[in-house]
Amino acid sequence: MTSTTTLPAGAPRPLGRRGAGGTSRRRRRRSAAEARAGLLLSLPFVLLFSVFIAWPVVQSMFMSFTDMRISDIRSPFAVDFVGLDNYLTAFRDPVFRRAAANTGVFVLIGVPLTITAGLAAAVALDRGIGRLRGVFRMGFYTPVITSIVAVAVVWRFLLQAENGLVNTALGWVGIDGPNWLGDERTALLSLIVMAVWRNFGTSMVIFLAGLQAVDRGLHEAAALDGAGPWQRFRHITIPSIRPTMLFVLVTTSIGYLQFFEEPFVMTSGGPLNATISASMYTYNQFGFGNYGVAGAMAYLTFVVIGIVTLAQFRLMREK
Repeated sequence: MTSTTTLPAGAPRPLGRRGAGGTSRRRRRRSAAEARAGLLLSLPFVLLFSVFIAWPVVQSMFMSFTDMRISDIRSPFAVDFVGLDNYLTAFRDPVFRRAAANTGVFVLIGVPLTITAGLAAAVALDRGIGRLRGVFRMGFYTPVITSIVAVAVVWRFLLQAENGLVNTALGWVGIDGPNWLGDERTALLSLIVMAVWRNFGTSMVIFLAGLQAVDRGLHEAAALDGAGPWQRFRHITIPSIRPTMLFVLVTTSIGYLQFFEEPFVMTSGGPLNATISASMYTYNQFGFGNYGVAGAMAYLTFVVIGIVTLAQFRLMREK
């Protein structure tokens, strides 16, 4: 005796093996078509990236282990392999060591000042400034989008030894101001101040986004328990924006480790190499045609950036 199952009218019929197999094949064909379309759309980027970024990176690494100079441009693969000689030459170069030291000072002083100024401005915009908040935000961020040439002209006028606005203001209170950009004791400090003024707006915008994501209820609960503004900022705000602070710290440090525009435009590395940076000296070596040595210097800077970034991730990771 056999039993039959009658499906209600309009109910979907179950797929048999042949129907399920056909659906699976259609899905595979559709996935393959989507993959081909994705590869086709990404092909222009891959080509541009390979030609203008990947290949120069590989070529510069190859150059750093050879004695390649400007005279070898026509036959770049006919140069001699010199191993680590270019890296040893960079370490022995007193100007490069001075440039590395200047870069270290620039980072150790400039990064904390930039982060502090950016965080202070963000807190003021988030809580302290009620009216004209948009005007202040635009004013703080304007230096970031201003051309370095325009910034250099303004700051050169401000820091002139004879008629500069800074020394003129100091003269009003009886202080004889120094030659800010012409004295090796103050030139690098002047560039640090200019860089902080020009770049803290970026930190401010990022910190402001992080502050606006902090739960206000935590502050209200802490205030009810008697916590003051500083205690709430230290124990609630700072831990809440730790990922934001890590991002700002890493990006600011990477930018300052490669600082180039400030000395190149303002002082040309002077006086007496007091403001020359590692990136600027590497650029000069490329200009002199010492491609092998310049490539080695560039990769030494890259290694330092990698080490500093990893150290910051370890120090600022979530606990």
